[in-house]
Order: sequence, then C-alpha cells, then structure tokens
Amino acid sequence: MNPSRRSFLTTSAAACMLGRPVNLLHALGPDNIYRKTIGIQLYTLRHQLKKNTRATIKAVAEMGYKQVEPYSFPNCQPVLDAAAESGIEVHSAHILWNSVLKPDGENAPPYDDVLEAAREAGLTHLVIPTLNKEDRTPDGYRQMAERCNKAATKAKTAGIQLSYHNHSFEFDGFEDGRCGYDILMKEFAPEMQFQVDVFWVQVGRRDPLKLIQTLKGRVSQLHLKDLNGSIKLPDKVEGWWSLKEETFEELGDGIIPMEPILEAAQDAGVRICHVEQDLSPNPLASIRRSLDYLQSL
Repeated sequence: MNPSRRSFLTTSAAACMLGRPVNLLHALGPDNIYRKTIGIQLYTLRHQLKKNTRATIKAVAEMGYKQVEPYSFPNCQPVLDAAAESGIEVHSAHILWNSVLKPDGENAPPYDDVLEAAREAGLTHLVIPTLNKEDRTPDGYRQMAERCNKAATKAKTAGIQLSYHNHSFEFDGFEDGRCGYDILMKEFAPEMQFQVDVFWVQVGRRDPLKLIQTLKGRVSQLHLKDLNGSIKLPDKVEGWWSLKEETFEELGDGIIPMEPILEAAQDAGVRICHVEQDLSPNPLASIRRSLDYLQSL
C-alpha cells in the first residue's frame, strides 16, 4: 500500500472515532446502485472455503457483502447452503465451462442440467470463466462464440443471462493485428454478454474504462480488483499463477481508476459488481479492506 493511502485511511478512521465529520471519498455513495448489491467472487476465498465453508460465508456476510458468486457451478452446493443459512444472496455463478465449450469432453455436466440447477438455485446470471489453452486461436474463438451464442439463447428462455469472463490472454495479438477479445466482440450475439474483469484487462495492456464504454449495453457484470503498478509484468501471462502475490492490490491501493469505472458501469447498464483478489496473504482481510474502500468508511 502506498504511504499516502495508508495516511488517508488512518486519519479518516481516527476522525470517525472522535465523532468528527470527514470529507471522505464516496466510491459507493448512498445513491450508487451497486451499494445494495456489491458481491464477492468466492475464488478469492478458495482456501478458506475448503477449511470451513459455513464460517467463511458467514464472515463475508458479516462484513457487509450483499452477495457471493460461486465457482465450479453446479458443483458448489455447500456454498449455496451456507449462503442461505447466512442470509447472503447468490445471483451469479461461474460454471464448469466445458458444459458449453466442450460438451462431449471430460468434466462437462450437461448444459440443460446446469440451467435447471441454476433455476432451482434462483440464479439470474451464469458465467463462462475461461477458454481452454488449445482453443485460443482465431478459429477457436469463433467456434467458442458460436457455442456461447446458442447457450445464451437457451439460457435466456430460462430467465438467465450467460456471459464470458476475461483474463488477459484474450488480448494477446494474432498476426493480423486482432486479438481474441476483438473476435468475441464481433461474434457474440446480443443474447451473449461480457463479465469484464478490470484487472485482467489492465494486465492485457488495454484500458478497462474505455472497454466498458465501448461495450455499453453488452456488459452484465464487473469483477473489481486492483493492480500494483510498480510490479513488472512478465511478457506472457497465463493466469494468476504467472504473477507475484504482490501484483494484486486491494481496491484503492493500485493504479486502476475504480470511481470512473463504477460511473461508466452505471452508464453501460452493468447489473452487478463483484470484488475479487486472486492472491493475498490474508484474503479475508483484503476483501474487508476493499469493501471499506468502496463504502468509504
């Protein structure tokens, strides 16, 4: 964390304890549509969930998060049960992506079963979280878009929005100057939308704010996470395992402009924002700090 940020938080907290009003940053002010819906992508807490699912979800609810976004749906019933017990909502989930992208392969539950499970769980959003490495070619992206479009149309009849979540590899360039994300933006039908992860867009050397503005009306959700601008990124990034732990920052401590992004999200019609931090020495403390930033405590 940078010194000025630490000083700001320390001063603000002390002033609040003394009962004195302070001019605070209101990234999620009282009139912000995301204050009542702010969520957490649970991959952030994957290790904690393995140790104690119920206690972890309870802690998230007590912090003030309004919803959780599970991963590996539909294989996450303990999380759904814990969320119901803690009174925290679940509207969105990352699915086992091969149910759409490679339905005849391994680890691919039938997509119709996934939709039925989503309806039973009361979900309104499902997300394809990645693309297999061998399919990250121009033809692979086109084939993916075709399958996603069909799946999104079927999801829509069930009252569910299907979206795709980016990492940074979608922005790796091909010989013709395009990238995979360019193909998806062109090929996705109106029924298929994007879940934009602002951190991975930034790592992919694109401007997340401009991307959200470009995709107005086509972004269902955001993943909010921050980037330490002082860390040199490797030339090739496959995923979080390619990066140092300190590359990931709590919201407000990095270089990604969260307030303009939240404003752009409202203008673009984004429904839900989820905090996420792939790596942290203390994930529960990190997500509390990020929520504190968003709520300007």
